[in-house]
Amino acid sequence: MTISPYAKSGFYDDALSKGRHRDIVGGRWGETADIVMPLLADLGLRDTDRVLDIGAGSLRLGHRLVPMLSAGNYWATDASGPLMRRGWEVELTDADRAKLPVGQLVEDAEFRFPGIPEDIDFALCFAVFTHLPMNHLRRGLISVRDRFPNLRRFVFTVFLAPDPTAFTGPFRQNDGVVTHPDKAPWHMLAEDALHMARASGFHVTMRPDRLPRGQVMFVADPQR
Repeated sequence: MTISPYAKSGFYDDALSKGRHRDIVGGRWGETADIVMPLLADLGLRDTDRVLDIGAGSLRLGHRLVPMLSAGNYWATDASGPLMRRGWEVELTDADRAKLPVGQLVEDAEFRFPGIPEDIDFALCFAVFTHLPMNHLRRGLISVRDRFPNLRRFVFTVFLAPDPTAFTGPFRQNDGVVTHPDKAPWHMLAEDALHMARASGFHVTMRPDRLPRGQVMFVADPQR
């Protein structure tokens, strides 16, 4: 069994050949950006920040971030380079493509961030850990903390189960999606997410907002 449907052989090639670059990142294209972008502004995102969008997919958030940021200040990673490039080709205006060199879309499925500059200010990881086992959250937190010494804030989302009893089996989120402890989409307990972030060197808070499909946002600031 693969840990994520995205890891299935040929998944991206098949979806892109059918023009489904929006669908495979969860759909709800405009709604997601409309909800998340004001939250990022409330959390202190500035137009001068150098931003890393981890698991950027086809630029569902990137197509809104690139216009607001200074030229060259948006970097993105994803397990699929072709998926990001499809978003770059069809979801950005000519002016925004000029602001985002395609070389700043970096294929990376292991939180290694090859070629990403160290001076990232603000990192986000939306709807990525929801499709990966819990240990990947710990790995991502440590990698982000160690790789970017100037990082001011890291925002990520997960699915939560409300208590240990609900955690052990399938759980239906408020938005209808059913999450699991042992297969994608994965859920975890809030106390586990908070513990892993703190143990990885962050001050962390859990936002009360409920995002599309019931995801929960955590805000992690590196301990100095």
